[in-house]
Amino acid sequence: MTTILIDDEPLAISRLKRLLANHADTFTIIGEAHNGAEGLTLVEAKRPDVIFLDIEMPLLNGFEMLGRLSYMPMVIFATAYDQYAIRAFEENSVDYLLKPIEAERLNRTVQKISALAGQQQAAANPYADNLMQLLERMKPKKELFSISVKSGDKILLIPLAEIAFFEAEEKYVFLATIDGQKYLTSYTITNLDEKLPDTFARVSRSTIVNIHRIRECQKHFDGKYILTLTDKKATRLTTGSTYAETVRRLLEL
Repeated sequence: MTTILIDDEPLAISRLKRLLANHADTFTIIGEAHNGAEGLTLVEAKRPDVIFLDIEMPLLNGFEMLGRLSYMPMVIFATAYDQYAIRAFEENSVDYLLKPIEAERLNRTVQKISALAGQQQAAANPYADNLMQLLERMKPKKELFSISVKSGDKILLIPLAEIAFFEAEEKYVFLATIDGQKYLTSYTITNLDEKLPDTFARVSRSTIVNIHRIRECQKHFDGKYILTLTDKKATRLTTGSTYAETVRRLLEL
């Protein structure tokens, strides 16, 4: 299989080349790049079967580079990323190698990718769709500071810090402020769940709460909880049973 090594650390590339020399019957190195922009150009020009890819690089990082490719080769991440990201790589990429790369770990990668190549032959990369979903999930969210709502002939901007919770009622989603006001929004609960920062959490199919506004949590039946808020109305919200783990994690219960 043809491969390209993409890493901004010359020593990392040198080490990987030495280790891959023991697997010349599996990989043929056809190029190397030292940043994401070089990698993008080289991969598009030579269209390798496999790339070894670092994440943190100048000009374009590994994710940005992958997002601009016109096709998706098999990807082996060579990274020092944290364990959360590593779990995502395990599920969505061919494999990952933690730096400094060890020969024994690389041997397992070679076995895995050789078996995969044997199964797929000339078929499409089976990880391509998963990897694109991973890239989408890891894109930074656009920072949101307020929610716009209509009030008569005016448009109000409600700061997020003043919002106690969002709640869906039939086809509509309302926001409730800490001073007891309620406004109709143009969002769906799912839209809000994707856009809002981590200070907001979805606690049921129809409710998203500002976790900084939770004053009290009481166990309910069937894995549910009742949350009492610090807003003017001391609102009590019942969480969904399928969101019990989310609530326990947020409140460290």
